Amino acid sequence: MQVQAIMKNVPMSPQKVREVVRQIQGLPALEAQAVLQEVPRKSARFVAKTLKSAIANADDLKEHKQEYKGLRTDNLWVKEAVAGKAMIIKRFTPKARGSAGPILKRRSHIRIVLSDE
Repeated sequence: MQVQAIMKNVPMSPQKVREVVRQIQGLPALEAQAVLQEVPRKSARFVAKTLKSAIANADDLKEHKQEYKGLRTDNLWVKEAVAGKAMIIKRFTPKARGSAGPILKRRSHIRIVLSDE
């Protein structure tokens, strides 16, 4: 069975988040949490928060939904971890000779899918 968690509009570019997300794909969930604690990047905190939410979702579904009764939360592993593109906030900064240059403040969506199969 699969459980997922999505964190939307993280104020960081998807490129920076993907570097961290690739490190945890295919790992057991508890081992992925340990790896994320050691990664010295700001994006690792967002990914760790999403992973923690996915594990909590698994526990909650196991308690409240009949079809998830057989879910083994101690045997979860990261099946899929993706950082996608979200909205871009556009700002402008003054440049030489009265012109303006764009500043693109990129955001991302983080999706983590856990499985016990």
